[in-house]
Amino acid sequence: MEQVLVNGAVLSANYALIALGITLIFSIMSILNFAHGQMFMIGAFMVYYVYGVWKLPYALGLVAAALVVGLIGVLFQVFFFRRVQRIATREENSMLLAVGTALLLENLALFAFGEKQRGVPPVVGGVFKIGDAFLPANRLLVVGISLALIIGLLLFVQYTKPGRAMRAVAQDREVTQLMGVDVAWISAMGFGIGAALAGLAGGLLVTVAGVNAGIGTAISTKAFIMIMIGGAGVVAGSILGAVALGFIEAIGTALFPGSLTYLLIFVALIVFLIFRPQGIMGKPWG
Repeated sequence: MEQVLVNGAVLSANYALIALGITLIFSIMSILNFAHGQMFMIGAFMVYYVYGVWKLPYALGLVAAALVVGLIGVLFQVFFFRRVQRIATREENSMLLAVGTALLLENLALFAFGEKQRGVPPVVGGVFKIGDAFLPANRLLVVGISLALIIGLLLFVQYTKPGRAMRAVAQDREVTQLMGVDVAWISAMGFGIGAALAGLAGGLLVTVAGVNAGIGTAISTKAFIMIMIGGAGVVAGSILGAVALGFIEAIGTALFPGSLTYLLIFVALIVFLIFRPQGIMGKPWG
């Protein structure tokens, strides 16, 4: 049981980073970033090449993942989503565009990287014994960096001027614009930061699970599960959803064979949404 709890804590920290990125984008732009998993995948490939192939420092690989994927997010917002949101009369247009960007990135990755599973050597070696559980040092490093990034993001949003501007845009876009805030720039920055978090999550987890060009859809699905549990657009809810999914997955993997765990998760999620469609911390719609 102790090993299950340790595995759940590791998964929760990793998933929280993914959930925060997609929540940041949704809260600012009211867009579900269907390409979030594909951005995770690109970040993982960046670390694979920088650290695994070119043998450069792992930290440099993480910086490259954040910068490249963050830039992709900014470009998507400036050239795709900004125009569609300005001229579209239906919210479904932005959703279809988000699906299109996911397909674009996934097919570009298949063309560039192929279907082969790739991995990198652990950044650090060794294993820690926690009671009757074992925690590889490499996973502990991933958890530590994830927690540091989560705390850093929360402090940035709470105490910096750009962070406060992002919170204002999330609360009321029109009023924030009337107050003189450059809403277009804040939206691009928010999308870029959210995308960069996905890239960093991919760069961290590639040292644990490897990467292939088709992993994006599974990651996006997990991200959606987390925000549906916690509540769309709620930062605390996304973290709560990540913790819930992390421990449920760890317990299910220990108790049930193969893909049965996620079958049960989806069934439980459907039942949960029937009674609480806005999630645990989300506000009722309408």
